[in-house]
Amino acid sequence: MTQAEQLIRMAEDELTEYSTDARKVEKLRRKFSFAVPYPQQQAVRDEVAASIPNNFLAKLVEENRQTVALPFWGIGGLGLLLGISGRQPLDLIATGIGFYVAFQVQKWGWELQAKRLVLQTLDEIESSVKNPEPEKTP
Repeated sequence: MTQAEQLIRMAEDELTEYSTDARKVEKLRRKFSFAVPYPQQQAVRDEVAASIPNNFLAKLVEENRQTVALPFWGIGGLGLLLGISGRQPLDLIATGIGFYVAFQVQKWGWELQAKRLVLQTLDEIESSVKNPEPEKTP
């Protein structure tokens, strides 16, 4: 597992917790500092940034993965309902396809959101290193 993949997995774990993005970034800053030394962080950031597609569909799925997946969940549910009630085994194919596509869309959106969180965290680390806050004196 590369360092970029390791940071993405850390970000995915952090996405499971209900908190603000600022809190997620703050928690990830400590983890990233231990996982990847600062001189190597720019190379890892470039690798993660290169792996994020910049097309319309990717941005839509990243921001609204559940909304994009909802019609496919519906297709899967409708195929299941019609397949069972009408005793039509071919309708069960729609169930499999619908559920598979919905799951893959949500998984892709989750990964894109984690990659974006990694970039945000690495940018935050870099800005704090380049512009340290002055010490607060009482």
